Amino acid sequence: MNLIGNIIWIVFGGIFIFFEYIIGGLILCLTIIGIPFGLQCFKFAIVGLAPFGVKITDTSSNTGCLSTIMNIIWIVFGGFWIALTHFFLGLLFCITIIGIPFGRQHFKLMNLAFTPFGKSIS
Repeated sequence: MNLIGNIIWIVFGGIFIFFEYIIGGLILCLTIIGIPFGLQCFKFAIVGLAPFGVKITDTSSNTGCLSTIMNIIWIVFGGFWIALTHFFLGLLFCITIIGIPFGRQHFKLMNLAFTPFGKSIS
């Protein structure tokens, strides 16, 4: 069932989400300061291409408060707007019964887009 959901997701817009996150990640990686943020965009691209069957888990990192500081910087400089976009797309998809699984995937992406540091995908 995950394969069918991912194929439908890719055909109806998932490929565009994938390329947007890849391009954004490449642009962010042009500067040394932007590399950690670009790597998070590549994480989004993986989930954005095929979100069905992917689990997002919190990692217990030994970086101390670095992930919290990076999440705050991320939220201030664009993470809020990315999460808000996924929220509204999720609401739009949840209007119909057929769109509910796709709306839930946007809510999963919203969770990741709001605070990506300290989370892993599996």
